[in-house]
Amino acid sequence: MRSFFWGVFLTIVLILVGAYLIVKFGYVSFAADQETSAIERHVAMSASDASVERRAPVLQNPITPSEDNLVAGAKLYRDNCAGCHGSSANPDSAMGHAFNPPAPQFMSDAADMPDNENFYIIRHGIRWSGMPAWKAKFNDTQVWQLATFLKHIDKLPPNAEKEIRQPPSPSY
Repeated sequence: MRSFFWGVFLTIVLILVGAYLIVKFGYVSFAADQETSAIERHVAMSASDASVERRAPVLQNPITPSEDNLVAGAKLYRDNCAGCHGSSANPDSAMGHAFNPPAPQFMSDAADMPDNENFYIIRHGIRWSGMPAWKAKFNDTQVWQLATFLKHIDKLPPNAEKEIRQPPSPSY
């Protein structure tokens, strides 16, 4: 029984060392324009989702979905997020599809994560996905306005709908 255990242990160690060496010496392509394998997509998305679920603080969104907050969220989204995540004029962003994994296209597929997880992702970003951390640019109120906007993106009041259709404001 003891030799069986050591055989299993040694096999696992050899597999892990072999996988490490394959990655270390460049046999795995990290090119963004290459199709990822199903296993890579599954592992990466599962790991990303689990990380966000584990780390996102259990917070209640303090922003009510009032028209003013949804308009503010729409303006923030339009000026900072729409280039990658889609806009009313361009719901399927070519820029967003250039990422690997592709950026979610919220105008055609509304965000379905809880507010606290959207808050965490906007604030801290997602490593290796192209999603930046916005905590240096947006205060907590603005991040919550974005999270609120994302939750209500498929049922916006007229003024928020009008705001999202405006051209982006120049940023300097």
